Amino acid sequence: NLRDAAGDMAGILAWFWNERFWLPHNVTWADLKNTDEATFPQAEDLYLACPLAFCIFMIRLIFERFIARPCAMGLKIQANGPQKAQPNAILEKVFTAITKHPDEKRLEGLSKQLDWDVRTIQRWFRQRRNQEKPSTLARFCESMWRFTFYLYIFTYGVRFLKKTPWLWNTKECWYNYPYQPLTVDIHYYYVLELSFYLSLLFSQFTDIRRKDFLIMFLHHVATISLIVFSYVNNMARVGTLVMCLHDAADVLIEAAKMANYAKCQILCNLLFAMFAILFMSSRLGVYPVWILNTTLFESWEIVGPYPSWWVFNLLLVLLQLLHSFWSYLIVKTACRAISKGKVSKDDRSDIESSSDEDDSPSPNQKHHSSSSSSSSATNGTNKNHGTNGYLTGAQYPDEH
Repeated sequence: NLRDAAGDMAGILAWFWNERFWLPHNVTWADLKNTDEATFPQAEDLYLACPLAFCIFMIRLIFERFIARPCAMGLKIQANGPQKAQPNAILEKVFTAITKHPDEKRLEGLSKQLDWDVRTIQRWFRQRRNQEKPSTLARFCESMWRFTFYLYIFTYGVRFLKKTPWLWNTKECWYNYPYQPLTVDIHYYYVLELSFYLSLLFSQFTDIRRKDFLIMFLHHVATISLIVFSYVNNMARVGTLVMCLHDAADVLIEAAKMANYAKCQILCNLLFAMFAILFMSSRLGVYPVWILNTTLFESWEIVGPYPSWWVFNLLLVLLQLLHSFWSYLIVKTACRAISKGKVSKDDRSDIESSSDEDDSPSPNQKHHSSSSSSSSATNGTNKNHGTNGYLTGAQYPDEH
């Protein structure tokens, strides 16, 4: 049985690493083995990214605790989160065991059971949901960590790429392909980027959960797949261009969020405007004209298509679709800013405001008590906690 299992595994690996899928015609894995004269990318090089991703996550925890948090305190960012819901055993049991979003029928039943009006119960559930959200301090620390990494990796990428010929002539990505030696700079760049996005993929389940969780998860998977694909079949040159291009806008969005959390509204607005211009010009303009043009057309002319070439370009096109989706959100936010002066809540807001649909009173709920009015006033204050400005925890094109 063990022999059969080993044989099956060997067959699966042989199928997965089929040379006719990964490499151009007449190229074999043996041709890309390391020699004394040249070093080429090897799939096993990427194993290092897994333990390094864990190390990056631990560095993040240390950074947020001992660097970002003191900076936030210095900016007078409070650690307190949204207003807590008043303790209630019955509602807590419904919230934890049944539903966090009760329908109208259940609300009416709870209203009769507790002798509370429906709107007060709606408000309790909203506050209870918000209670599980991280504080503004936690959001600031998360953004400061990402800002620091993106700034470092973007600076590294620019300094490295300005010395390479393929930055100035993208056809250099395909000349003599795939026999292009792997340099130490490219290897470091790839492993560090892959490790960071692996850490983001896993920490997404513990970080601030936003409405486009699935879109971001798909984005992380596509990014990791692109990094792995381009490394294994030695499309690393064009891969470095893709990574550096995407890191540029990510620096600005994190800086804008930090300014928002620190209540520096003018700076936040300025950074967001810069981010929006850079994001849409780079990812709707430069990316398709510069990157997709070379991967789809120049590579076709110089190298010719093969199976993994199609997969690689499919992932790049998928990335372009995600760019379009986030650009739509950015334009929507900008239009709202122009019409209202500023945005009170974006499409990925983490805190539900008192203007949510479930808070709109029905005709038979207009007889609210004075306690309900007081609670409403309190919640009005809470509405502004972490929701002022353009970027209420926003992170549109947060990663590549």
